[in-house]
Amino acid sequence: MIILDTDVLIEIMDRKSKKSHEILKEIEDAEEDIAITSLTLHEILYGLYKYRKRIPEELLKLETIEYSQKDALLSAKLEAEAERKGKKITRIDCMIAAIAINKGAKLCTLNKKHFEVFDNLSLFPIDI
Repeated sequence: MIILDTDVLIEIMDRKSKKSHEILKEIEDAEEDIAITSLTLHEILYGLYKYRKRIPEELLKLETIEYSQKDALLSAKLEAEAERKGKKITRIDCMIAAIAINKGAKLCTLNKKHFEVFDNLSLFPIDI
């Protein structure tokens, strides 16, 4: 399974993006299930509501993985460990990483630096 991070989803939804076709092709070529987290859905919907944009039907058709108690336990641990290493990672990135780790999924992100601190997280490679 591949979980799309917010930045990837924004890039795909941007009709003016030159990267979106390449990103979509790499994801499709992987022939894996695709999902987003409820946290990513929140971030995207917030942006759409804020800028009074239409909510694409395709967005709501994506499998959405909920944030669970198990994810909360892991994300709090990940955030504390990152801080001990001197790395300040946003709470939402820790939460998304925890979901991906607990699901055994690969996270597809354009912000690899945000997530490289997490040893058990698999990142989906995008070569663009």
